[in-house]
Amino acid sequence: MMQVRKWLFLISISLSIYSITKAQTNQDFNIEAFVEDLFNAQESAIPYEDFYESLLLLYQNPLNLNSVSNGRLINTYILSSVQIDHLQAYIKEHGKLITLYELQIIEGFDYVTIQKLLPFVIVKSNEADTDDRPLIKRIVSERNNYLITRYKYVLEKKRGYTPLSSPGQSRYIGSPSQLYFRYRIARPGDFSLGFTAEKDAGEAISWDPKTKRYGMDYWSFHFMLEKQGKFRRVIIGDYQLQFGQGILFGAGFSVGKGSETINTVKRVTLGIRPYSSVLESGFMRGIAATYSFNTKINITGFYSRLKQDANLKVLEGNSAEDEFFSAIQTSGFHRTPIEILNKKRITEQVHGLNINYLATRQLSFGSTVVFNHFDFPLIPGNKPYQFFEFKGKTNANGSVYGNYNWQGFLFFGEAAISQSGGTAGVVGLIKNLSPKVEFALIMRSYQKDFHTFRGTAFGENSRNINEKGIYWGFKYTLNKQLQLTGYYDSFSFPWLKYRINSPSNGQDYLVRVNFNPRSNVNIYAQIRKKTKDLNTVDHDTGRTIVLPSTKRIYVLSIAFNPTTHFNLKSRIQSSNFSHNDAKTSGIAFIQDVNVRVQAWSFSGRIAFFDTEGGENRQYAYERDVLYAFSIPAYSGRGVRNYILVQYRLGRKIDLWSRLARTNYYDRYAIGSGLETIEGNKLTELKFQLRYRLG
Repeated sequence: MMQVRKWLFLISISLSIYSITKAQTNQDFNIEAFVEDLFNAQESAIPYEDFYESLLLLYQNPLNLNSVSNGRLINTYILSSVQIDHLQAYIKEHGKLITLYELQIIEGFDYVTIQKLLPFVIVKSNEADTDDRPLIKRIVSERNNYLITRYKYVLEKKRGYTPLSSPGQSRYIGSPSQLYFRYRIARPGDFSLGFTAEKDAGEAISWDPKTKRYGMDYWSFHFMLEKQGKFRRVIIGDYQLQFGQGILFGAGFSVGKGSETINTVKRVTLGIRPYSSVLESGFMRGIAATYSFNTKINITGFYSRLKQDANLKVLEGNSAEDEFFSAIQTSGFHRTPIEILNKKRITEQVHGLNINYLATRQLSFGSTVVFNHFDFPLIPGNKPYQFFEFKGKTNANGSVYGNYNWQGFLFFGEAAISQSGGTAGVVGLIKNLSPKVEFALIMRSYQKDFHTFRGTAFGENSRNINEKGIYWGFKYTLNKQLQLTGYYDSFSFPWLKYRINSPSNGQDYLVRVNFNPRSNVNIYAQIRKKTKDLNTVDHDTGRTIVLPSTKRIYVLSIAFNPTTHFNLKSRIQSSNFSHNDAKTSGIAFIQDVNVRVQAWSFSGRIAFFDTEGGENRQYAYERDVLYAFSIPAYSGRGVRNYILVQYRLGRKIDLWSRLARTNYYDRYAIGSGLETIEGNKLTELKFQLRYRLG
């Protein structure tokens, strides 16, 4: 065994020039391309800023493979749980890694996986010595310290900014510019401090405590300390929680179903995480702490008091004191007098406790209890599909979860119950059937009367309620050039849903072939088909009935990298949607060009699209300024262009400028209501500056 280690050490020396090349490549690593590859199968414009920031922080502070926890590795979505187990088993048997080249001889680590992993990991035999300097000195000297300011403006005038033409109309009270400020300083494993402020287009910068406006419309702040004696983590301000499979708490986001069919189905217990996004709902505001009794038992306590937007109403025939709200408003817009009136009208208090126990390397489990309280009752509408929705001021939830690794099978699951008596559960397994084949199975059941407000567990719905399903995923790696991935998901909804007037069901499958004939060429073809029941009108009787609908999505992408500084990517994606003998379709042709010249980076796109109906909107990731994530919908008939320019002015200053325009050929007005633009062009201009203080 020592002889093997010596040979590995000699190999690492003989390839030292590659190590230098890698260090240089790390500085030029294209994180946008990495994210684009991970999220290419998304269908809607979901904000991923939280993951994007975590990935950037990880890139700037790579993980030490000799000491990193399972949770942090899984949360990169690069390695599967089985691969992580093989890594740990290798280290346990052979000792700590000497070089990253040893990854090549660990079971389950293929060439593609290693290439994706390299920018985010390092190998060190020992962790750096503990920094015993006072906290203020560590903060002042930290180099991961930056300030970002961003300006966004739509050149065409929207109806909300035009003069009133008749009494009773409403208009936006602020300017059409969107402003964003962000400051953060962080050292992983030590501390994190930051604030975020934003003014959306149409909002005013105003200091008016009566309307709960204090300069910028939205503010977020957090301060977190780690490894303070027995306290693993303490945070004050805005934060999120993630425990188990995310039934009660799922921090950030879940990638869900997509072309990565194995690594994204299982959630991990991350505990407390700082929140710094501009999404103005879904987080917690208060204090939370994780205390370690020993190396096996951690207890997390949390309390949150958060003001949220809602439209307060009075039940018919009741007094004004009997106010209620039917839903929390999550848009975050405060542009009109009515939106300002509804700002922070209700208060939600959340408190609870989590216990996490690491029994062995193969077994871990935990439990969470949480209590929610609103100062006004939540009473949803009286539609039949809303019959089992949460009603009242208070809710309570409890859950248990666990992970068990047995003979190469990784079992995981979580079961929960809410105050209503409704239950929810997720169970699954991941297994390497052979060195080339990976398999995942996950089953979920969320009863129609189960109520949770921050759950993001695996599922078809955006909420963990009224759903049952079973998912099979596989990944077959034939060789370095060819890989096949796919999944099949069967689901049902035991009760009525919006636009579905009866219990319903559906199926969803995806197949993707990745082909890399050379290291600088990537080709993939993807097919996805989803069948779901929807309401429709019977042509003969005029009554509403439920019939299945089918949507098919086809994608072909070719990426060519002639040099490390020049990239071309061509993509064709199309879809068709059929329901009640009616069939519509859509298609988009997309060409991207990305160039880096010394301190300059240029990214451009031209996209032609022609779609029918809302079901055939084409979604495609677009490169944007740092910390902005863009997956717009190409809808109707037109052309979409953008150009993004980045310039690095020395070590401390980065500048971005982005111009995006959509020309529609099938309309003379864009948008609706106060967002209406008279004309067929939409032009967005964006500027951003990042200044590194460290």
